Amino acid sequence: MQLKIDFETNSIKEMVDISIQRIQQFEPPEGYYVAFSGGKDSIILLILMIMSDVKFHLYHALTGIDPPVIKKIVDQLVKQDLCTIVKSGTTMWKLIPKKKMPPSRMVRYCCEELKEAGGKGRFVTTGVRHAESSKRSKRTLVEYDSYGSQSKKAKKERRKFNLMNDNDNKRRMIEHCQIKGKNILNPIIDWSDNDVWEFIHKNKNLLEALGIEYPYLYDHGWDRIGCLGCPLAKSSTRIKEFLEFPVYYINYLKSFDRMIEVRLDNDMDTEWENGEQVMQWWLEIKNKKEFTEVDRMIKQKYLEQKEKAYGNNNKIMDHVIKNCNRKI
Repeated sequence: MQLKIDFETNSIKEMVDISIQRIQQFEPPEGYYVAFSGGKDSIILLILMIMSDVKFHLYHALTGIDPPVIKKIVDQLVKQDLCTIVKSGTTMWKLIPKKKMPPSRMVRYCCEELKEAGGKGRFVTTGVRHAESSKRSKRTLVEYDSYGSQSKKAKKERRKFNLMNDNDNKRRMIEHCQIKGKNILNPIIDWSDNDVWEFIHKNKNLLEALGIEYPYLYDHGWDRIGCLGCPLAKSSTRIKEFLEFPVYYINYLKSFDRMIEVRLDNDMDTEWENGEQVMQWWLEIKNKKEFTEVDRMIKQKYLEQKEKAYGNNNKIMDHVIKNCNRKI
């Protein structure tokens, strides 16, 4: 497939050329395992893989908590045999009671369980960029990971691998050795946010050529599109996400309820009495009155969306109303 790229500046053309060189330089015989989330960075990575004329296949980790537009994009790529959906065998709604605590910035079991299992023994490419977060600013162009990227062992191995990258001969050997872990290439690691948006806005027509939908949420003020309710996001961002997709808020509340039950069954101390109290803590809203208003607005949105979809179905609407009348 030939793609015609429009460049607004010479700098972005240079970034594209460098990224293509990186992809071509490290191409493994079996082809790349491309970790595809469906967001803007992943879409750019897909375009670069095609432009690089290398062997690759997309793999999307099914989390169950991505916005519907992501599912639509992934399904469009699956129909073209460009993407495979990787299922973890569990869901966020099962993980929360199982772990007996909500995911947090410090304990991100959701990433390890839902997103990082695939790609073992393969050369993985990702759309990770330094500009995304302070933690990702420490990531490198090429990484080695046999334990899961968040583990202490992974960080130790990554440091060892990066030191060996200083030597060209050793670098070539490690990149193509048969190992049980992952080699990870981040070809757009040094792209800025401005680089990404310039590329995306100038080349929206490429998505039509690829037969996939543009993630419209970016035009509605969303800076990132990923797991809804991600604890790494700001409280205001998560509230905005839940107002747009309130059914996920309701599902989190139910999972928190089950989590409390499991904690009590295991004689674990808990100050929470219901899912709403967990949610207030999780969203980091200290003022109860403020949280009560947020909770009311999201549940009202949920009710409006369900009325629009199932207004004539009394059985479904009774269930919806029950969810909205939960006590805080």
